[in-house]
Amino acid sequence: MAERYLSEARSYLDKGDSIQASKKMYKVVEECIKVLAEYYKAPELEEVRKRGRWLTWLLGSTARTLAEKLNEPKIEHVWTVAYDIHAWGFHEAKYGIDKIRMDVQHVEWLLNFTRQAVKREEHV
Repeated sequence: MAERYLSEARSYLDKGDSIQASKKMYKVVEECIKVLAEYYKAPELEEVRKRGRWLTWLLGSTARTLAEKLNEPKIEHVWTVAYDIHAWGFHEAKYGIDKIRMDVQHVEWLLNFTRQAVKREEHV
């Protein structure tokens, strides 16, 4: 799912649509956080199951938990970037394409990190 969102984000970037690119980039990060939460059994999953869905604050909390648990502060950073572009690039439409394009590298990093983490877990 996250890979598809990244592909769609790139397409929107190429078209100069910062609003939709922001939305898709946020979705990449959201999906990665959810996958990592499952693989590493983040404690926030209990609250997600009680509520029957993910809430934004649970995603943020999970990103912080994962950053600490995996000793990788970039996870928290990428979440922060994603939330920023979601708010200001998508909802408020205040960021132009140049501001959104510079954040693709962060989103790509988290997707690659997630892929590698899943591969490692499958081989354990």
